[in-house]
Amino acid sequence: MKSIIKPIQVLSLLGIVLCLNACVATKIVTVPMRVGGAVVSVVPVVGDVVDEGIDTAADAVDLIPL
Repeated sequence: MKSIIKPIQVLSLLGIVLCLNACVATKIVTVPMRVGGAVVSVVPVVGDVVDEGIDTAADAVDLIPL
């Protein structure tokens, strides 16, 4: 039974690594940034400026070649 569990664990880990490549990895970082920017954007006067800065930073993270 142990000889079956080990290959399944290796294949599962390989599947997770493949799912977390480039595009998905940057989305894990940028989605919380964009949500935070949307929350801050409701603050009067400075909210839109901060939101634009966060969106610019998130766009820069999306362009990172992984």
